[in-house]
Amino acid sequence: MFNNMNYSSDSRKILRLVIVIITILMYNSGKNYILIRKDFRIMSIELFKQHLTEKRAVKIIAGIDNFDIENIKKVVTAAQAAGASAVDISAKPEIISEIREMTDMPLFVSSIVPSELAKAVELGADAIELGNFDVLYKKGMSFSADEVLSLVKETLNLLGDTRTFFSVTIPGELAIADQIDLARKLETMGIDLIQTEGHFTSSHFSEGARGLMGRAELTLSNTIELSRNIDLPIMTATAINPTTAPFAFAAGASAIGCGSCINKADSELSMIATAKSLVEIASRNALKVVELV
Repeated sequence: MFNNMNYSSDSRKILRLVIVIITILMYNSGKNYILIRKDFRIMSIELFKQHLTEKRAVKIIAGIDNFDIENIKKVVTAAQAAGASAVDISAKPEIISEIREMTDMPLFVSSIVPSELAKAVELGADAIELGNFDVLYKKGMSFSADEVLSLVKETLNLLGDTRTFFSVTIPGELAIADQIDLARKLETMGIDLIQTEGHFTSSHFSEGARGLMGRAELTLSNTIELSRNIDLPIMTATAINPTTAPFAFAAGASAIGCGSCINKADSELSMIATAKSLVEIASRNALKVVELV
């Protein structure tokens, strides 16, 4: 590239050497940046685990069927501003990649498709969630305990030796004895967290606090029963908001999963305010736990 320039042979050699050195430095800098980000994300998921232990984890859910990237970004921004423990998004690859570039906070990816969960790990997810089934019931889908176990096994096989924080939703429509049996089997498989849910067939609820509690009644009762019978930490989800969150922790949850109260809010300011309220509730629960020890 220097043949047509008025440089001596020695000068051209020096310039080539300088370019090689700069290229190497830029390459190593990029590698180090990637390693630093990876190490930071590992630290972040460890912080999420600590929040679980302290019974104060708050996962903000953008939605398994939410592919509106602008809405998802607002949810992530609210989660970060509030100091939430993690954010949960859908398994669409381009969404995972964009949100991964946006934040280093613990990133959960939810799906009922094992290959999507395995791909999410490749794209930088810190944790995977098999489930959030409740939004799929509206489409006429249902899940038995055996189907959940089969999906979990398939996902673990696809992951191979890759160790990833793995959460599984227990279908809320199962009889409680079947939920307990499923949770115990998941525990023996090395699952890190289970998530409870409710399942509602009626859209008619009372107004105000009574309506909010009615929507959360099933997931709260499932949390109570499961917390009495298994050792795995429990995340309570479905209809969890600032009104019902204290009851989730009182029922034995180590974490809460909060979606529609944030992702369906009418403004980013409202999203942040709600997320902060949930984090404050979780923090107060952690203080109560410490006082009881």
